[in-house]
Amino acid sequence: MEFKSRKIKFKAWDTESKLLMRLNSIDCNKGELVKRGHILLQFTGMHDCEGEEIYEMDVLMLSLEKFVVFWNEVTNGWQVAPLSNLADVKPFLMDSAKRMKRFSSYYQLENV
Repeated sequence: MEFKSRKIKFKAWDTESKLLMRLNSIDCNKGELVKRGHILLQFTGMHDCEGEEIYEMDVLMLSLEKFVVFWNEVTNGWQVAPLSNLADVKPFLMDSAKRMKRFSSYYQLENV
């Protein structure tokens, strides 16, 4: 078996301009990635039903229901929860991702 390194990608929420953006560079300070004035959002490694990349804090649609994707440090994995009930957390897996459609970022909805 051959191991390949995975692609680690980020988008960022600019907390000042309130815009979601792709970054040209990210600073690394003692192994921690930082970008002043931004919230870094990591690529989950998964794509939606139309092949669009899914990032941390993306809002996804399944039928008429909206879900948010996030990293859970307790379970050490990607999780998804309905926006209508954030306590109803489930693992976010590839088969789920392929049935959903990316709608927006949670931060974009919050600032509308």
